Amino acid sequence: MANKKIITKKSLEFFEKYLNNASPTGYEWEGQKIWMDYLKPYVDTFITDTYGSAVGVINPDAKYKVVIEGHSDEISWYVNYITDNGLLYVIRNGGSDHQIAPSKWVNIHTKNGVVKGIFGWPAIHTRDKSKEEPPKLDNIFIDIGAKDKEEVEKMGVHVGCVITYPDEFKILNKDKFVCRAIDNRAGGFMVAEVARLLHENKKKLPFGLYITNAVQEEIGLRGAEMITQTIKPNVAIITDVCHDTTTPMIEQKTQGHTEIGAGPVISYAPAVQNKLRERIIETAEANKIPFQRMAASRSTGTDTDAFAYSNGGVASALISLPLRYMHTTVETVHKDDVENVIRLIYETLLNIEEGETFSYFD
Repeated sequence: MANKKIITKKSLEFFEKYLNNASPTGYEWEGQKIWMDYLKPYVDTFITDTYGSAVGVINPDAKYKVVIEGHSDEISWYVNYITDNGLLYVIRNGGSDHQIAPSKWVNIHTKNGVVKGIFGWPAIHTRDKSKEEPPKLDNIFIDIGAKDKEEVEKMGVHVGCVITYPDEFKILNKDKFVCRAIDNRAGGFMVAEVARLLHENKKKLPFGLYITNAVQEEIGLRGAEMITQTIKPNVAIITDVCHDTTTPMIEQKTQGHTEIGAGPVISYAPAVQNKLRERIIETAEANKIPFQRMAASRSTGTDTDAFAYSNGGVASALISLPLRYMHTTVETVHKDDVENVIRLIYETLLNIEEGETFSYFD
């Protein structure tokens, strides 16, 4: 595994298809179907729940259960208000960035399919240079080419329609993956690749492995909160994205120093179980997998927290993929980091024994 390229032509095709598909928070199921379809040959069975989280299971009868997890939802907008002259005002569904909205195309999802729209913005010539207003939630608006409210409604658009960006997957300078929703479809992709490698390398695990793709992370870790009660795992290894802090306007004294291309990022936080984290670090060192470290003050802000604090406490750890420009349409990660996160999760699983408690008192 050490120097072997992990991402194949087939897996990259899956990643691209999976990223390009819209899966806004609360509407993840079409993306989950793509993910489950890819995972199917590598697992024994699936679990799904009422809100759309999906889990591929290897060794479903084993008593000891290990989760590897990413989340499937992407940030989006909701139509919140329609003006008499046919313009739409929005509210967030997750942490959508108002500053990047002006002049972006959007897809408005309706019962009859996608309606195209644009975030309009007043021309530079018409703005007062002495007091220019930045884009804010209360002044960004969408134009769908309708002359009035009636025409908007005729087009199938109503309050509550969810809105995503259409930006699709591209590769920058051979080895940087760029897309919206890499946060955190990359996580779903990476845990699926772990399952594929276990299958292809004919590895038999001594425990049940639950490859989990949770919904609704972007609005408060909700899907993980639900599915962990269903699985009741003993151990959970979560993967999400974290910030590359080497680009302009980021203060490293507060954000720390992590960068794309320098390896997976291993977190220190109260929700991270120390013995499990040390196992991951030892695994990285033994397999010469480069890694970085990051500290979180209270919560990790990822599904790690939801797993850790469930079911009376689940030994949980977080392996993050460094990413530039989070919550924009040009989220950027390094291919080497994607492969090294996959490698690190895979090798860590081979180092976990059935029945381990990771107790500080053993």
